Amino acid sequence: MLFKFPKASDSKESDITPESLYISRRQLLGATAAGVALSGLPRWASADVAGQYAEVEPGRAPAWFADKLPSTRWQAVTVQGEAITPFKDATHYNNFYEFGTDKGDPAANAGALKTEPWSVVVDGEVEKPGRYALEDFMKPYQLEERIYRLRCVEAWSMVIPWIGFPISALLKQVEPTSKAKYIRFETLQDPKSMPGQRSGFALIDWPYVEGLRLDEAMNPLAIMAVGMYGRELPNQNGAPLRLVVPWKYGFKSVKSIVRISLVSEQPKTTWQSIAANEYGFYANVNPTVDHPRWTQARERRLPSGLFSPNVRETQMFNGYSDEVAALYSGMDLRKNY
Repeated sequence: MLFKFPKASDSKESDITPESLYISRRQLLGATAAGVALSGLPRWASADVAGQYAEVEPGRAPAWFADKLPSTRWQAVTVQGEAITPFKDATHYNNFYEFGTDKGDPAANAGALKTEPWSVVVDGEVEKPGRYALEDFMKPYQLEERIYRLRCVEAWSMVIPWIGFPISALLKQVEPTSKAKYIRFETLQDPKSMPGQRSGFALIDWPYVEGLRLDEAMNPLAIMAVGMYGRELPNQNGAPLRLVVPWKYGFKSVKSIVRISLVSEQPKTTWQSIAANEYGFYANVNPTVDHPRWTQARERRLPSGLFSPNVRETQMFNGYSDEVAALYSGMDLRKNY
């Protein structure tokens, strides 16, 4: 079943790419399994998008991902009237402190990360706990493409086409108990391949931890991502499994996940532990609540240059109010930031 979010997601028929352009893009990426009839796949979003996808660097997709990609539900959610961020910007301007504190450090240093084999522990208040090899963990899920805005708490933003599946599908599989109220996510801790974890940047008590309220995780927009730009996730973007919650600041979207725990109490998250007055648990994009050191009313959409800054007004909940505002009915979002 495709989720349809008209306010944020509709595309016009006039925006659809000719099939020949779409097929050329799929052939360039080399993302489909041998013998798949490309003409049977959905058409792409627009000529502009197809052009940017033509620049995507081919990856080395694991077998389970290559097997699932041909049946991906393309454009399950799209963004109306906004250009997708170039692949190079999305993969070379990152916060992933496990690999360093500069924006270019993740792309420079993440090559040493080994994502095969990979396992995910599911534990806590669930009926079906266990440690799952990633290829087994992924078996039940239908992949979908979700083109989402990404808004960093540092006031820069992107538009990224993710490939993943709704967290609600995961919860259906593991069967949370009645005591489960929150989900706690944990990133890999491996100083050998993650130089940031062995550096002098000692503010972070590794591993990196994030969390969601259970009803937030059940919202159809919240996904576990395993790919982007028609291919698997690059290491610097959180390979092989990351969280994406587009109405929240980017630091909520924990990367390279190895543990998912259903818990009864609100988990203490990494940045909340470091500076609770700056980084709250909810971290909803909110242009009316400034960061202590800068305004959140505006954002710099990448790419953006010194002489041609691409600055725009920030939208409440990053433009997804229609889909998520009800989750916070009655809450003071200045206190629950």
